[in-house]
Amino acid sequence: MSHNQVVQEFHPRVHEAITNPQIRANFRKAMDGLMDKRQLAFPSDDELQRTRELAAAIRLRALSKLPELLEKLEANLTANGVKVHWAETGDEACKIILDICNEKNAKSVIKGKSMVSEEMELNHYLEEHGIEALESDLGEYIVQLAEETPSHIIMPAIHKNTDQISDLMHEKTGTNKSRDVEYLTAEARQQLRERFEKADVGVSGVNFAVAETGTLCLVENEGNGRLTTTVPPVHIAVTGIEKVVENLEDVAPLLSLLTRSATGQHITTYFNMISSPRKEGELDGPEEVHLVLVDSGRSNIYQDDELLDTLRCIRCGACMNHCPVYTRIGGHAYGYTYPGPIGKILMPHLAGLDDAKDLPSASSLCGACGEVCPVKIPIPKLLVRLREESVAGDHNHDNSVVKGRGAKRKGMEPLIWKGWAKMHKHGGLYRTGTGLATVFRGLVPSNLGAWTNCRTAPKLAKTTLHQQMKARSQNNAASQKKDGGDQ
Repeated sequence: MSHNQVVQEFHPRVHEAITNPQIRANFRKAMDGLMDKRQLAFPSDDELQRTRELAAAIRLRALSKLPELLEKLEANLTANGVKVHWAETGDEACKIILDICNEKNAKSVIKGKSMVSEEMELNHYLEEHGIEALESDLGEYIVQLAEETPSHIIMPAIHKNTDQISDLMHEKTGTNKSRDVEYLTAEARQQLRERFEKADVGVSGVNFAVAETGTLCLVENEGNGRLTTTVPPVHIAVTGIEKVVENLEDVAPLLSLLTRSATGQHITTYFNMISSPRKEGELDGPEEVHLVLVDSGRSNIYQDDELLDTLRCIRCGACMNHCPVYTRIGGHAYGYTYPGPIGKILMPHLAGLDDAKDLPSASSLCGACGEVCPVKIPIPKLLVRLREESVAGDHNHDNSVVKGRGAKRKGMEPLIWKGWAKMHKHGGLYRTGTGLATVFRGLVPSNLGAWTNCRTAPKLAKTTLHQQMKARSQNNAASQKKDGGDQ
């Protein structure tokens, strides 16, 4: 789907999701459960706030040294035997991965969960070039069977309930219909295990890239990530440039907040630390390890001191789990790789405001996302900033880093605001304008678009405030004069 199609279908998608009781029930149940688990994972608010302050400081420190840390990461990974590649765009990253696959005559790729690879549309790219790409994460596997995209950055298939998953697996893979989650999970893993053994290349994401040691950290629960990164002879890790941290000790507080904020777990089942290919004498591990560092607009965000906070994100999904908008419409209604609050501030940079102009406005600005963010990203503040950017004028002469700035600024809008400003600068124009508005108040339509679908159109007063104050002053003077005469 092209970005233009996404823009045109945004509001119809939202309407369809809101009126779909199954979608709303699935998300309501899932989000309530995730919010409860997160709350139980942080019994002490003091400890939570201290850890958030520490994590935010770690991410800000890393971002303040980003160019330096990326160079250090590359040097240490290279010294460890990992081959590092740089990609300015998603297409360039896909080409790099394809070249590695072709060099190894690879015909099949097994993938661990990676939102950056979703952002790049890597699966489609490889399939177009004759290479099968299979998702190994259970949620991603279900979404791939359904020929859909993930609806959540942590739980890709959260929009489906057990019955829907059972029907899908029965139709696509021949499993028995069942509501037994353990049976369905075992069947999916059995199907995937055979593919691990045959895959030529494994592709994974990266949660944290440690510059100090040249270590790639991968957080997961199912073991598919470990299989993806050890069984195939070649492992390709792909990540955005912002995932780098300075020291190994920085990982512990970030990991603690990531797992508890995402799923309410104090620690995940697996935490993988990859620093090199298989060494002599080792029994497992890939013969080659590659890291593809993807920019794809992140450098532009880095240029803005305020919008830079967007890059702090550790992809926990807590902002989605607590968002009243996301909970009611789900992830697919947004139409982009990253949905929910984080998607509303990230996608305008990656796709451009000319495509994603509706996202910053798809928020009630209730502030829940900012309150739960483990690294204290001020999401509501950034949403307001992007709303301003979407209607900003003179965008050809501005140093803004946001692509598509001014995309929502309509043809008559600049003239209207110029007239508004001029009227408020000159008292005579203001009094004339407000006076005419009261005289012709009857011409104000009762239908003012979507605003009046559930509201009554405002009615102008018969007299302006100045006229009312003047009349009140005259009445008071007359009353005082009368009272004086009576005495």
